[in-house]
Amino acid sequence: MRNNKQLMALALSGLIGMAHAGEKEELLKLRNTTTNLIKQLVKQGVITDKMAEEMIKQAEADAGQQVAEAKAAAGKEPVPADEVRVAYVPDFVKDEIRQQVRSELREEVVGDVMQKAKQEQWGLPNALPEWTRKFKLSGDLRLREQSEYYPADNTQFVYENFQAINDRGGTTAAAANSEQFVDVNKDRHRLRERLRLGIDANVAEGLDAGVRLATGNIRNPTSTNQTLGNYGDRYEFRLDRAFLKYDLKDDSKFNWLTLAGGRIANPFFTGGSELVWDEDLSFEGAAATVRHRFGGSGSLGDIGSSGPTIFATAGAFPLQETALSTKDKWLFGGQAGLDWGFANQDNLKIGVGYFDYRNTQARPNTNVAGNYACNLNNADNSFSRPDYMQLGNTLTTICRDTADTTLKGLVGLASDYNIVNINAAYDMALFSPVHLKLSADVAKNIGFSLRDIKSRYGNPGYLSWFSNGYADNQNKAQTTAWQVRADLGWTKVDVPGNWSVFTMYKYLERDAVLDAYTDSDFHLGGTNVKGWVIGGNYGLMKNVWLSGRWLSGDVINGPRYGVDVLQLDVNTRF
Repeated sequence: MRNNKQLMALALSGLIGMAHAGEKEELLKLRNTTTNLIKQLVKQGVITDKMAEEMIKQAEADAGQQVAEAKAAAGKEPVPADEVRVAYVPDFVKDEIRQQVRSELREEVVGDVMQKAKQEQWGLPNALPEWTRKFKLSGDLRLREQSEYYPADNTQFVYENFQAINDRGGTTAAAANSEQFVDVNKDRHRLRERLRLGIDANVAEGLDAGVRLATGNIRNPTSTNQTLGNYGDRYEFRLDRAFLKYDLKDDSKFNWLTLAGGRIANPFFTGGSELVWDEDLSFEGAAATVRHRFGGSGSLGDIGSSGPTIFATAGAFPLQETALSTKDKWLFGGQAGLDWGFANQDNLKIGVGYFDYRNTQARPNTNVAGNYACNLNNADNSFSRPDYMQLGNTLTTICRDTADTTLKGLVGLASDYNIVNINAAYDMALFSPVHLKLSADVAKNIGFSLRDIKSRYGNPGYLSWFSNGYADNQNKAQTTAWQVRADLGWTKVDVPGNWSVFTMYKYLERDAVLDAYTDSDFHLGGTNVKGWVIGGNYGLMKNVWLSGRWLSGDVINGPRYGVDVLQLDVNTRF
């Protein structure tokens, strides 16, 4: 490291008026490269802020001393009156400095660069056509053992499987296929697998295209797991993402604008929480994020501090579209927040969002002459049923199974959903590279109106509204959700010996969020649940790590329905 300081001093000294304009430009490039390398060392925990500052101070002191010595040496020699001397650094000296800096930094900081260069053919720039260098292939594979345990006192034949009822076209058909009720008493053990393959392509400067394929059930937007045990049948492999993304950066390479469209990743900050949206959920539509950074000039004295950044994201996402109805379903969302990186490597990030679901409420069949039978539905009636549900939201009957029965035919959402969401996460680097991260998430559905629901669906001689198949506590709005979480360990565990542990508590009332999109693992998906999650990760080798989670949840209101879930994973990334 001492040699590095001396080399930095030489580079810095060349910036104090001792080179011509062209040479200054070259040395400025060298200075910026060195600065960025030191910042990366601090960010990755290789060196501390204090060590970085000492390196910089020592380099600047050495540079100042060398400049003074050079001036003193030059002053001792007599200069003829007709001669003008200009301090000059020969090209071969500058080349030698550059080579020494690159060589020593490579050896001491990134020792695996040469191996990576061989693997990626850095030394063979013409080995492949130019168009192939525009593409990047990546992926991950996860193997999971999942066990689900049910308490003996769970109440059977109460919680109906409304997704199956809608898919089968009524309660009668669902019951005939033994799908009317959710299983609440049979422990289950299964092996599952998730494979995702992504291709990213650089289309033009700042513009990228991305495609990702994933396993999983096409009807479930919140999971890409494939359950093993299909008599050897092949897995489903579907298009999970397909998008264009444009990043606009300023002169200091700060990404101040991001535009994305297609089937994209979640553009909103969640802090790792799945209270509102499951982490596997992809968004269809368009989103834009604008960022503005205060401070963070990128100078040598700014090591370890990125300064505060404010951001704002807005998006429009079609949920369900049809030519038979003018009531297309949409999600419109916006979020503003603060991302502040401190000089001690701590980070604070806060996001406040508002998310408005449009045309998602049920529109019941009002054909009294037909006794509200589903075969007399119009397009708006049938289209108002959700394309996908988990469990928990307040529902209403859209139509009856047949004209001579009161059994449910189709069901839909009784409430409107306009969700206010606040996320906050504070990442503390006091024990770097071990971090302690504390996060919290709160959601409130301000679109729920008990008066509106009663006026729409409360006629007892007509079609009923209900909660999870039972009339429990219907006269009280349940529209609040919150979660607190703590993580301790390495920020990345895909390195041998790295580890992390975490715990969280979640409280999610019935109509706080749309049950279709919330976490699909906790209580096996849905709302009206509360409970704990604990887990950990351990790195086995590069890009391979183990994970384990225990999720224990129970319903907030209604007959007993608890479930404990154990997940053991082997994860790989490539």
